[in-house]
Amino acid sequence: MYKKSHNILLVEPRKGKKYHTPYPPLGLLKLSAYHKQKGDQVKFIQGFSEDDFDPDIIYITSLFTYAYEPVHDVIRYYSSLYKKSKIEVGGIYATLCPEHLTDAFGDRIVIHRGLIEKVEDILPDYSLVPSYDTSILFASRGCIRRCPFCSVPKIEPKYEAKKSIKHLIYPGHTKVILWDNNILASPYWRDIFCELEELNLKVDFNQGLDARLLNEEVAIKIKKLKMPIVRLAYDSDAIRQHLMEAIKLLNDVKIRGKNIIVYCLYNHLDTPESFWERVKDLLEWKVVVYPMRYEPLEPMPKNTYISPNWSKEKLEMVAEARRVIGFGGSFPPYEGLRRKIIDAKDFMEAFELRPVKPKIEQFTLWS
Repeated sequence: MYKKSHNILLVEPRKGKKYHTPYPPLGLLKLSAYHKQKGDQVKFIQGFSEDDFDPDIIYITSLFTYAYEPVHDVIRYYSSLYKKSKIEVGGIYATLCPEHLTDAFGDRIVIHRGLIEKVEDILPDYSLVPSYDTSILFASRGCIRRCPFCSVPKIEPKYEAKKSIKHLIYPGHTKVILWDNNILASPYWRDIFCELEELNLKVDFNQGLDARLLNEEVAIKIKKLKMPIVRLAYDSDAIRQHLMEAIKLLNDVKIRGKNIIVYCLYNHLDTPESFWERVKDLLEWKVVVYPMRYEPLEPMPKNTYISPNWSKEKLEMVAEARRVIGFGGSFPPYEGLRRKIIDAKDFMEAFELRPVKPKIEQFTLWS
């Protein structure tokens, strides 16, 4: 039997740039709504805090596996501060690497793997983040693909889809972000698109759309949405033809290339040359290239993994090119940038930056 009036502490281990996300913790927002419906007292904290709130249960969320250090920091802090409280740790890192957590904290914590089914269909408690004006949701869970680099099959092994998402839109919000891993695989994608059109809010399919499922009907329906950016992915040469056709369909309904962003995976099974070829393709098609460096599913610091086909030097060349000649980490289809990469004879020439000439000071000589 559930006892009312528990004290619930929700902790997001946000620690500056080490936490790597601008988004609020969706799982904690849902847990807040759930516990408030039960009559519990809820407190939400980002990082560390100490006051007279004595929690019965502490929920700690986790993000990417390379962002595990802030998670460990808050577990140590709150397990010491509240020695009798039950601590549950969930999220991506906890699901993918439970042994890593167990080795560090033993039975002091309870590890929750995967989704929290009891809160899956609850409207999140956005009152915890009052300055945020965007509803984040999933219209489907899982993916029909089994890409070797992806964690989705482990986190959401079963593909499940909702027929409606209106109840997950927070009153007063101006935008909807869908975190679906493959919305177009849903048997209800038309229903979802129709609801989004009726809501007349800005829409972002943040994880990208599957180019293999993007047909003429999908392109027409995308055009009807308030969707400033269409996101696709070019993870391997195998989807080249599908992606080219998808981009053409979007262009046919007057969605311009500067409004199409394509995630381009590298540092996985590819080589620098094959990555360059995919970047060239995308710039030839005049869309925005967003290089995505592969990170392994094991816990290790960000940007330290180097695949057997890559080298530290070549990875740094891509990173530096993104900073210097890119915009916001992407390569827009500006003519000068296009020509530099497309006309290069190889990867090295494409991503090598010209040395900056020293500035020569001019003096006026007076006689």
